[in-house]
Amino acid sequence: IVSPLGQVLAGPLYNQEGILTATLDLAEVVQGKLDFDVVGHYARPDVFRLVVEERPFAPMI
Repeated sequence: IVSPLGQVLAGPLYNQEGILTATLDLAEVVQGKLDFDVVGHYARPDVFRLVVEERPFAPMI
């Protein structure tokens, strides 16, 4: 289990079955969103690609 800021809170389990639990600080969600690189300065072009489909899609209802 990894927090919104990237800190490992629990696990991983190796060579065993189990249930991991952790207490998350929901205030870290806001901080994590602020740390997100929206402009893409740290986005590696070899692993990240943005594709925008401009044609309209039919509703799936």
